[in-house]
Amino acid sequence: MSQKPQETALSKCPGCEEPLEPGDLFCGACGYDLSAVPPAPQDHPTNAMAAPAENGAAGRAAEVRFDRRAESAGPAGSDGSAESAGPGDSGDSGDFELAAPAPAGTPSADVPAPAPDPRTSAAEPVAATPSAGTRLCVACRAGSVDVDGYCENCGHAQPRERDHMEQELGSVAAVSDRGLRHHRNEDSFAVSTTALPDGSPAVVAIVCDGVSSASRPDEASAAAASAANEALLESLPRGTHPQQAMHEAILVAAEAVNALAQEPGRAMEHDRHRHQNAPACTLVGSIMAGDLLVVGWVGDSRVYWVPDDRANPPARLTEDDSWAAQMVAAGLMNEAEAYADERAHAITGWLGADAYELEPHTASFKPDRSGLVVVCTDGLWNYAESAAEMAAAVPADAHQRPLHGAQVLVGHALDGGGHDNVTVALLPFAVEPQGAGSACGTT
Repeated sequence: MSQKPQETALSKCPGCEEPLEPGDLFCGACGYDLSAVPPAPQDHPTNAMAAPAENGAAGRAAEVRFDRRAESAGPAGSDGSAESAGPGDSGDSGDFELAAPAPAGTPSADVPAPAPDPRTSAAEPVAATPSAGTRLCVACRAGSVDVDGYCENCGHAQPRERDHMEQELGSVAAVSDRGLRHHRNEDSFAVSTTALPDGSPAVVAIVCDGVSSASRPDEASAAAASAANEALLESLPRGTHPQQAMHEAILVAAEAVNALAQEPGRAMEHDRHRHQNAPACTLVGSIMAGDLLVVGWVGDSRVYWVPDDRANPPARLTEDDSWAAQMVAAGLMNEAEAYADERAHAITGWLGADAYELEPHTASFKPDRSGLVVVCTDGLWNYAESAAEMAAAVPADAHQRPLHGAQVLVGHALDGGGHDNVTVALLPFAVEPQGAGSACGTT
């Protein structure tokens, strides 16, 4: 169950000046915590004042400037080169004479000087240049970040390392991004390569999407992706059939997520109002082993097939465990009506201790032509739902540059609104041009 975001009147992020949307709690660009925005500083406009002529000199304008972004060690005139200008002769008649404004940097007896900026005050030592490798706060740009991920200067939580992840391993690549509306990335992925008993290569991609209404969804997705990947790296070299290996890997991933429910709750501070139900996530994966392509899933993340020759039709290789998919399968709604319903993305299958009876889905295919396997969460396919739309979003050279292709697809989701975490893995599938037939099996 999601929390209702607090309204904010800010139009730009105080940390990086990126535009904000009403209701944002965190900046989508730098992670600035908008719930703790400091009060606006007092206005110090630039004033131009005319001074009377002195010693025959022509009248000139004295200008006082307050540059709040100055990074020098002290205010203008602090080197002692400016001369002080005192008031006119004082008498005891009670009359007051307007004095010329003092040169910049000279305090006035009548107007209290603004409080010194601690970043530029000469009374404080200038901060030393941070040592190489020091992580600086994205909010104040000055404080270092402690081991808990908070700024030691202003206290703001920092963007997590998982906010944007990229990996390229041989012929497989994956990219994951927090998106523009979530305060953290609850997706995770694992890509790997291994060898089958005959020495031929096998390529693995696992993508998991944490269930946001559950507690610790980011931990759930990370645990599932890691466990499934490790299980496949152990079973495939032993000669386990790839489809059976995928089925077993999903069960291992489910056990890893179930184990999180037995651990003491470690909800972050911003999760303190979240219902403490069991951690949960979805999983989708793909294995390329010889001429065989295997996919497996639980939940609503998907696998698409995009032929290198775009004259051939693309295809979706998975079926969602979701309310919308059930309505379509039962013949109660067509696909357009079902996915337009507000209940469309309610999932009916997931990994977690409170899941219904776990039913891993697997399917195997023997493609008869080369193509690209797209493994993704709904953070991407929400903006390219049909197979044709996904194929149109995939760059033409993605089979040659899978990492670049994954980056482009994540950018496509962000350009579309980025309302969810976005994760995609691309696996180019090469087939020798021999015209072999294709077949698939599903369990």
